[in-house]
Order: sequence, then structure tokens, then C-alpha cells
Amino acid sequence: MKIGVIQLQSVLDPQVNLKTIQKFLIEAKKEKALAVFLPEVFYSMSDGTKPTTYLVDGHNEHYEAIRSLARDSGLYILGGSAATLLNGTVVNRSYNFDTSGVEIATYDKMNLFACDLSKHSSNQIINEGTVYTKGTKPQMIEVEGYSIGLSICFDLRFPELFRSYSSQGANVLTISSAFTIPTGKAHWHTLVRARAIENQSYVVASAQWGQHNAKISTYGHSLVVDPWGEVLADAGEGEKIVFAEFSLERIKSVRERLDVLRNPKL
Repeated sequence: MKIGVIQLQSVLDPQVNLKTIQKFLIEAKKEKALAVFLPEVFYSMSDGTKPTTYLVDGHNEHYEAIRSLARDSGLYILGGSAATLLNGTVVNRSYNFDTSGVEIATYDKMNLFACDLSKHSSNQIINEGTVYTKGTKPQMIEVEGYSIGLSICFDLRFPELFRSYSSQGANVLTISSAFTIPTGKAHWHTLVRARAIENQSYVVASAQWGQHNAKISTYGHSLVVDPWGEVLADAGEGEKIVFAEFSLERIKSVRERLDVLRNPKL
């Protein structure tokens, strides 16, 4: 299955972000991709001190705008998240739609990011707990024969989540992200490859990049990594779409070679 991964420099105004995404979806169709993965908060990027005012609420106009990306393109739209009003609080929710625009499932980010980089040149202090309410349960989806475990950004640092997905049959893990530059340079590639290697699964890590507003800048380097840990695509810097292909045979081959790791009693 051929996939596309969109790297964005999202801003607060969703219309700006949608226009960029739509351009890349046209490219994905030309490249005969079947599914496209979006990054964290692709729809509207706030400054991190408060939620965006463009909140998805039920099936309001923001939900329909996201759903239309799949319906109008005929592509699976996967992994990307948008701030969503839920029972009076805001969650960071991953939306996943099939090629007809039918919702497959959602996932609410369970592990919220907090860091103090006030002594770093970025001068960032971020605490997502002041903006979002954390989710309470993992979520897997089935797409064209692949079992995909959903996660968002800081979830990457919790390997037990991905091991749980693997034990339930996941062979693809998606990590939509908006990694800060300091932590991205230090840990991004290592952690993403580790999740692929230890679970013998493809990992799709779609990322935000660039200066989004006065407070938020992100690392980029959206990645697709295969079950052996080989990097199939690295978007580097800039807004773009990159492509890679999944193979069930590749998953089988790697898992047969590492069977002793998956079945320690052998």
C-alpha cells in the first residue's frame, strides 16, 4: 500500500491549513497513494497557552471540513489531530476517515506534554495540561489489511502503549506530532526508530515544521520507518508530502527473523 505523509507549518486559521493540505492531496492522487497521514493539530495551531477558537464540536463545520478532505479526495485521511470540545473540556483528537469520508475511529491523546525550556534559546514553557484533557483509552483501526495503532506526539515516549498495540496485532503505528526543536534534535529519530524496531512494525510519524506563531516552533522530519528500523522517508524541513510503501511480506519477513524477541519462551 502506497502512503503519503504531509508535513505542515500549520497556523491558527484553518482555511490556510486546509488549502495547503488540499494541494498535497492532489499530488498524492497523482502518485497513486491510497492513504495520507496528517500531523498533530493540523487543522488549527494555537500558541500553546490556550485552545484554538476553531474547535471541532460534534459534527459542526470544522468536523465537516476535516471529513471533506477524505470525501473529496477519495483517499484515507489518517492520524492527524484537531482540538475538539468534549463534555465541556478540550481534547486533542485524532480523526480517521475512509475514502468515502466515513469516520473509522477517533483517538484522544493520553499523554500530555510538559516541558520547561526557559533556559534554552527557544525560551519555551509548555504544559498541555492547561489546554487539554487527556484521553483515557488506546485505539486501533483497520485499513486495507493493516492494523494501525494510533498515538499523538508525546505518546511516543511511552513504549508500553505501542507494545500493547503490537500484542493486539498492530503492524503499523502512527505518531502524529508537533515536536519541539530541542527535543526533536535530541530524540526524534531515535525514538521513532526504536518504536519500529521493538514492535517490528511500520511507523508513520507525521510532523509539524517551522515557526507557527510567536511561541511555537517545531522540528519537522516526518518519518516513515519500516519494521527493521530502516528509514523509508524523512521529510527534513519545509512543508511537503513524502511517500513510502507498506508491505505485508516485509512485516512477515522481519518478524520471522526476530521471532525469538516476540516469543521469549522459544
